[in-house]
Amino acid sequence: MPQFDVVVMGAGHNGLVAAAYLAKAGKSVLVLERASFYGGGVVTREITLPGFHHDTHSSSHVMLAGNPMMTEDELGLLSRFGLKYVAMDKPQATLFADGSHIVTHRNSDQTCESIAKFSEKDAETYRRFAAQSEKLLPMFLQGMYAPPAPTGPFLAMLSQSPEGRDIFQMMTRSPLDFVDDMFENEQVKIHMLKPSAELLHFPDEGGTAMGLFLFPALMHKFGSPKPIGGSGKLSDALVQCIRHFGGEVVCNREVRKVLTSGDRAVGLETTDGEQYMARDAVIAAIHPKVLDRFVDGLAPPLIKRAKAGKFSSFNVLQVHMALDQPLEFRAGKSLESCQMVQYCHTDRLSEFLKEYDPLRHGEIPANQILSGQDQTRIDATRAPAGKGIAFTQAFVPYRLAEGGAARWDEVKHEIGEQALEGARKFVSNLDEGNILAREVQSPLDHERDSPNSFVEGDIHGLGGNFFQSGGNRPTPELSDYRVPGVKRLYLVGPFMHPGGSVFGAGRNTVMNVFSDIGLNFDRVRKAAV
Repeated sequence: MPQFDVVVMGAGHNGLVAAAYLAKAGKSVLVLERASFYGGGVVTREITLPGFHHDTHSSSHVMLAGNPMMTEDELGLLSRFGLKYVAMDKPQATLFADGSHIVTHRNSDQTCESIAKFSEKDAETYRRFAAQSEKLLPMFLQGMYAPPAPTGPFLAMLSQSPEGRDIFQMMTRSPLDFVDDMFENEQVKIHMLKPSAELLHFPDEGGTAMGLFLFPALMHKFGSPKPIGGSGKLSDALVQCIRHFGGEVVCNREVRKVLTSGDRAVGLETTDGEQYMARDAVIAAIHPKVLDRFVDGLAPPLIKRAKAGKFSSFNVLQVHMALDQPLEFRAGKSLESCQMVQYCHTDRLSEFLKEYDPLRHGEIPANQILSGQDQTRIDATRAPAGKGIAFTQAFVPYRLAEGGAARWDEVKHEIGEQALEGARKFVSNLDEGNILAREVQSPLDHERDSPNSFVEGDIHGLGGNFFQSGGNRPTPELSDYRVPGVKRLYLVGPFMHPGGSVFGAGRNTVMNVFSDIGLNFDRVRKAAV
């Protein structure tokens, strides 16, 4: 029976981060992954044709950029294990049907110039808004890369100052509330609302405006960093780090149970009956809604609250394409270097908002809400010389009104073709002659890729609503990454604080592991690699 200091269930990037810090600390570490590849949602794969490297989930690593793991290169990912980033100067653009567009630049002044073409007043409003966002960003970054504070004391602190009360409003109101109050031009409003949609929130959804508030500061500080060679290069570097320090990462090993003895986790059992024992800790990427499937003896109230978590309001369908030539936008070459271009069929806010309504009822909008990018315009290593890789993304429901989630296998190619047809209004060379091969990924496919993290296809794990953020994510009992009633069992994944996206949040989990097993996290993170 193999024995290790720590065993980890799931080789998503968060589990790999946690394992890397423990391996650096000198612990014997084993990571078990059910899939044939590691990385979870941080992977780059040849899913269309050989030589065309697609990011099948995450693409840019904005939220990772502020993590001390990267800013101080605590694991040597940049200095020793080959990870390299390019920061995008044009993180996001909104392209309208008439060819007009607004671009969020990394440079704040250039962003204001783009907005001023639609409204000079809104450009000045944006300048003030971005300055406020940038002023408060350091405080939020500090809270993102550590275990969350209890919600009660945190809210009490916010109530003590005008700035804190403004933040509380941002946390509890909807993006539409703020955008409608701040800006006057409808196209500017649409542009400002798009980032909230990327977090899978409805524009009028209460308790979701914080992402909108932080977006300007994040874009102007970090741009939109992308690993050279694809998102999966982060996972590659983490695995190299783990192995450098003597740890193991094993694929094709599906875990079926967390082993316990008394009130303590002592290992993992795989579906083939093999048991891997842990002397110090077990770390597991187990969604709270399926926690009782893997862990016996949990208190019924804990299970009930864990299963009551709210998923994101809608999901995404992606059409990945291998192209004979890179994308060409009808509006001109200035958009080719954008990280993400949002395709907008209307310049009227009321019509834009109506496009979301079918999603509330399990239906596909007639005018799909679309975005796209060509990753070879940014990183030519991703495809053979002169070729391109791109994707078109549409917002869709997980459960279809007719047939539920299971029907996705029947209709995903039809819906994918509809998405391409919508994108062709904005992109001139999405014809069949330029598309060499394609792969459509539905919400059901996302769930299959990571069934214990992307439950119901939610790539953010759970919705980023105020009531399940910070010290309430996913529930107050589970928010410190520990599982009540089972000592030395720790959770890691997008459903934990700080949330979905690529945060490197396994670092948060492992801070508590270090504390419980008597290791000095600060000394280990600062040690040379």
